[in-house]
Amino acid sequence: MSKTPVIAIFDVGKTNKKFFLFDQRYQVVFQDTVQIPEILDEDRFPCEDIQALSSWVTDWLDQATSMSNMEIRAVNFSAYGASLVHINRNREVLAPLCNYLKPFPEKLQRDFYEKFGGETGFSKSTASPVLGNLNAGLQLYRLKYEQPQLFSRINYSLFLPQYLSGLLTLSCYSDITSIGCHTGLWDFDKKNYHEWVYRENIYALLAARFPSDQTIPVPWNKQQLAAGIGLHDSSAALIPYQLSQEGPFLLISTGTWCVSLNPFDESSLTEEELKQDCLCYLEYRGSRVKASRLFAGHEHERQVKRLAEYFGLPPDHYKAIAFDPGIINALNSRPESEFTIPGLLMRESRFAKRAVSGLNDFKTAYHQLMVDLVGEQVLSTKLVLEGTRVKMIIVDGGFSKNPLFMHLLARAFPQFQIYAAVLSEASALGAALAIHSSWNPQPLPLRLIERKLYPAV
Repeated sequence: MSKTPVIAIFDVGKTNKKFFLFDQRYQVVFQDTVQIPEILDEDRFPCEDIQALSSWVTDWLDQATSMSNMEIRAVNFSAYGASLVHINRNREVLAPLCNYLKPFPEKLQRDFYEKFGGETGFSKSTASPVLGNLNAGLQLYRLKYEQPQLFSRINYSLFLPQYLSGLLTLSCYSDITSIGCHTGLWDFDKKNYHEWVYRENIYALLAARFPSDQTIPVPWNKQQLAAGIGLHDSSAALIPYQLSQEGPFLLISTGTWCVSLNPFDESSLTEEELKQDCLCYLEYRGSRVKASRLFAGHEHERQVKRLAEYFGLPPDHYKAIAFDPGIINALNSRPESEFTIPGLLMRESRFAKRAVSGLNDFKTAYHQLMVDLVGEQVLSTKLVLEGTRVKMIIVDGGFSKNPLFMHLLARAFPQFQIYAAVLSEASALGAALAIHSSWNPQPLPLRLIERKLYPAV
């Protein structure tokens, strides 16, 4: 029996870890999802279990290369950013993986920005809002001054996608998409590491950069694989659209974070945009992508749980709720319920301040939640949309399958074509496409992702 040539992709989110096999037409022929319980770091703050994650990767690759009907030709990784794995010369992990939601020491943060030109100037040059541990470079700064003995033992600090790839390649590299995602490491104007990286001798811990579209030969389970070095998931999610779309587009990549990515806006960030959680990414070929972020997926999860507990329903009951224009019109007619909100973007959603007791039933309450979340999403997206050539907005990820989110977004942007990507695994597909030429002799399919148009109703 002939085997199907495939590429294996590990798509590592903060909550869900997914394993895919794509065939040469980039159709999913196998997938599996797991949630790995978090552990506690030295301060008893929840963090990724890097050892369990590593075992999951190698175990699945062992299984995949033993499948009788699949021929694994290549492997690549997509993973969340702002996460560094510190290893010694023997490739041993030296410390827990720092959770980017962990509070950053306030005094150390003040000292850092005072030393390197102030928050505004530093943030503009690095295209990184002041985000504490989400600015991954500052994690190294903290280790240098708070745990100098540990810092002195680090041979390399690898971004999570490159650490996972290194489990196979036994190589140490950095990738431009991971360096260029709100790390505070990269000077977007000088197109090099920021001055502070050299002054603090952080540069010595950052592995050499390796092209995101090239591979390293890896022997595994008596087979020869072409291994990519991995990509930051938001940048990976752009790739299928960059390779298949006609005309300018904006992508809203939805998950824990909802990231609006505009690859057709390479302008520098303003001070006001930085204050409202705008940033820039580097896509896999090194170009700047302007983006805005909203913690909407996380907030949706919190508020859905709150509603389910109040109304005594299962946590996933919201999936059965159909879009009802009548409810939306009634909610929008209430004076306290405007479709958009003034001021800065969400730190806590507007819905979190509402009394659930004032809403009649779960269906009405869930519509109100989505009105509030989409209102905030609209403000976030507009920050990187207005004044550009974009006439098409594409949504992928979890909210692309949520009819309330999609219909409300279409109502908010009647002058744009609003599409939901039928395939929601864009980051995994992007990681596969990035190394297409290394494993797949077939031409790229003409239409990589099916889309569903949502009219403004």
